[in-house]
Amino acid sequence: MKYYLIAGERSGDLHAAKLMQELQKQDTNAEFRYWGGDMMEATGGYLVRHYRELAFMGFKEAITNLFKIVRFLRECKADILAYQPDVVILVDYAGFNLRIAKFAKANGLKVFYYISPKIWAWNQGRVHTIKKLVDRMFVIMPFEADFYQQFDYKVDYIGNPIADLVSAHQANPSFRQQNNLVNKPIIAILPGSRKQEIEAILSVMLSVVSDFPEYQFVIAAVSNLNPEYYRNIEKKDNVSVVTNQTYDLLANAQASLVTSGTATLETALFNVPQVVCYSTSALSYWIARAVIKVPYISLVNLIAGKPVVKELIQNDLNSRNIIAELRKITKDDAVIQQQKGDYQDLRNLLGEAKSAAKAAELMVNYLSLDAGH
Repeated sequence: MKYYLIAGERSGDLHAAKLMQELQKQDTNAEFRYWGGDMMEATGGYLVRHYRELAFMGFKEAITNLFKIVRFLRECKADILAYQPDVVILVDYAGFNLRIAKFAKANGLKVFYYISPKIWAWNQGRVHTIKKLVDRMFVIMPFEADFYQQFDYKVDYIGNPIADLVSAHQANPSFRQQNNLVNKPIIAILPGSRKQEIEAILSVMLSVVSDFPEYQFVIAAVSNLNPEYYRNIEKKDNVSVVTNQTYDLLANAQASLVTSGTATLETALFNVPQVVCYSTSALSYWIARAVIKVPYISLVNLIAGKPVVKELIQNDLNSRNIIAELRKITKDDAVIQQQKGDYQDLRNLLGEAKSAAKAAELMVNYLSLDAGH
């Protein structure tokens, strides 16, 4: 069968690549064409456009790049029509992908959604759009199945792919040596993978380095950004940069400062105490405050349904607060043990699901049934 996938950011690239690998096992004739990234490209098929061109963060950034987004949508629609896939598989990235879903459905194409857009956080009314446009929804958060059930829409909970990735990771025993790291405990800095969020948050994270001289700070860099972007950071005392080694970094870290996103869940699953950091443009933040319907921004707190980790958002993200919270998760045994205990409850909630394999099996079965095979 012919599969057309769309992933608009780094985490989507990762999850889509895993799904493609499992689809190849289930469907030996699988052909792929996609918008995605390096990991999908390494799996096979044809990369139409890289997600780094699509990574607009926040409302303000989306508005200022509106003409580019419209052009990309037009290009994507034309490409889908020309390819005529058996199914269009959308991976998160709601703003772009829901428009593609509407187009695909109008043109008689099957639409699957792998990793639900976060409509439970804001604009819950979009669930009615999803019911009309998406043939099958595959969700990765335990609470999402219940959310959709409220609207009489049956979805498939496939477990969480992050839990699978973390449990499968084999730590590099030479990580410190290969990266020339000194013999000090590590505070991991996970500033995100998009340039806008790194520029908004990284400098504030690094402002506390001199207050923790007994630690070394190690930044998780990503290869989709130019190495020169990180070059000046490496000149700072007590700060190092490692690229595409986030899991090995977390496996060696004692504590962490993490930009809100998938990384908060990864950090929790590696059992590393963390402080969640988030900042965006004033306009984007103002709009978000007006529309967001959930009490937390980190996946850890959302899944747990309580404040497991401290969230420093917008004006609260400053040196004084970071120092205070970082001292708690490096010095206060009661805080550390409480957070780690809550992490264990989180792991129990998620379970170990082989999510990509489960999703691929369901997708191929659904497509075969619909084709009357």
